[in-house]
Amino acid sequence: MKNFLKGLPLIIFTVSLASCGGGDEKKEKPSLKIGEKKETKKDNAKKEEEKVPYDLSNKGVGPITSVEFSETIDDAMVAAGAESYKTKCTACHKIGKKFIGPAPNGVLKRRSPEWIMNMILDPDGMVKNDPDAKALLIEYNGSPMANQSLTEEEARNILEYFRTLD
Repeated sequence: MKNFLKGLPLIIFTVSLASCGGGDEKKEKPSLKIGEKKETKKDNAKKEEEKVPYDLSNKGVGPITSVEFSETIDDAMVAAGAESYKTKCTACHKIGKKFIGPAPNGVLKRRSPEWIMNMILDPDGMVKNDPDAKALLIEYNGSPMANQSLTEEEARNILEYFRTLD
């Protein structure tokens, strides 16, 4: 028994050494060549966004069936929209990054103007009846957009403000 106890540390050492092998595969660290730029999370997010095809023909479900943009941006509408956005939307939406809800910049490349206004005016109805709104609810962990009871004019002003964020 004494000989066994003396040899026990050697046995434990041998077993632990053998179990640490981990196989012959070695992961290579990506290397940068001179002049190459390291990809960031932001770069990867842009690539991912570019891969996702958006249905800009989807107008959503609600009272807005058509939105016409003038060639120039209406500065008065932008100012009013920026103020409404600041007071009603910034708790959940942050410019330039995902937060509780999606970032507003570039939204006109992802959604139709009608869809955006219908979502602003009746987020509950959109989530119940629109597949894109349902998908966003899932993507943002089930956090529904709050109904701020905005008027069509207020929603249109926010939409005009979004035109300046692209």
